Amino acid sequence: MRMVDLIIKKRDGKALSTEEIQYIIEGYTKGEIPDYQMSALTMAIYMKGMNTREQGDLTMAMVHSGDVIDLSAIEGIKVDKHSTGGVGDTTTLILAPLVASAGAKVAKMSGRGLGHTGGTLDKLESIPGFHIELTEEQFIDQVNTHNIAVMGQSGDLTPADKKLYALRDVTGTVESIPLIASSIMSKKIAAGADAIVLDVKTGAGAFMKTKEDAEALAHAMVNIGNAVGRKTMAIISDMSQPLGKAIGNALEVEEAILTLQGKGPKDLTDLVLTLGSQMLVLAQKADSLEEAREILEASLHNGKAIEKFKEWIRLQGGDDSVVEDMSRLPQAPYTIDVPAWDSGYVTKEIADHLGQIAMKLGAGRATKEEEIDPSVGIYLHKKVGDPVTKGEPLLTLYAHDQEVSELVDEVKECITIGSRIEDPILIHEVIVD
Repeated sequence: MRMVDLIIKKRDGKALSTEEIQYIIEGYTKGEIPDYQMSALTMAIYMKGMNTREQGDLTMAMVHSGDVIDLSAIEGIKVDKHSTGGVGDTTTLILAPLVASAGAKVAKMSGRGLGHTGGTLDKLESIPGFHIELTEEQFIDQVNTHNIAVMGQSGDLTPADKKLYALRDVTGTVESIPLIASSIMSKKIAAGADAIVLDVKTGAGAFMKTKEDAEALAHAMVNIGNAVGRKTMAIISDMSQPLGKAIGNALEVEEAILTLQGKGPKDLTDLVLTLGSQMLVLAQKADSLEEAREILEASLHNGKAIEKFKEWIRLQGGDDSVVEDMSRLPQAPYTIDVPAWDSGYVTKEIADHLGQIAMKLGAGRATKEEEIDPSVGIYLHKKVGDPVTKGEPLLTLYAHDQEVSELVDEVKECITIGSRIEDPILIHEVIVD
């Protein structure tokens, strides 16, 4: 078998066999296939695509290129959730205890976040004492006993994907749907999930800017998951404006607490109920999405969800008193209100621009080595469609420095006030098979 022949085969639009894909991934991971040949192949895939069988084979070849987490000691169906990213995306902090409170097993491994704000681990570490370092035995025991655990990724998961992604990043092939789908699904499968729910974002603050591209990616990942024996569902959700009202680590923990008490923003609440309903159905804790939603709504309002959150905090060494006293979370030394410069309605809040402002405040990191300030960020008093009066607070900046005049000017460039518009659509599509 020669790599050049496989490049030509894909260049000509033909499907690669299971054995050929395994040969490629094994050879590239070991360094036996050079970058220049793999670059040619990824460009051929970018131009010609891959069928569902090929994408499934590519996914599983990357899964088996490194460690595979064995969660078979956890009783029942282990359900996981993945979001393709966004601004103010705090759904895991809400979904994990909410779904666990309904009896499903949530065994989640997360990584550090790059970009606008920290990842799930950074948000959790905003809670005093919370630690994400668990042994495999502790992790499994906690899920078996309490239905919930979240820890940092351990082991060498999907090294082929890490190597391939770095290559795609410098060869103009990042946007290939088959390569994106296989990359995401390989990490989820290697982490041991039995069932996977996907939140694919679209809009200005998302990787997939158009609804059509988001749909193509979502369907590709659902097809891969189901083809390789992982029950998979997905939704397409909007990220043209930030999700919820909080952007920043401790601020998002506060918003998660309010949402788990049934007092969260409508868009964030609707999204977690939609995703959580799919998770419960896949975990076989409800027979339909409608029944699952009723169970979760009851949990938000009868106290079960917030009690599970407090229990989770205690289990991982955190101070659960933050639920009753959120001032115990990290507090920024300065808060600066940005007043509305006109009266009317908010017609646009460009999500990625607001995320960049939060990052400049210190809420995110550009490299893995950078430190995050958990106290800083942005709180939006108004969302798209809301009426606003000139002079009232539009948003508040939480900062470690009082001199933020440049950021205030940037805010005015990414928020538009005008005539009334229709409320934006949050959930564009629900994909169940």
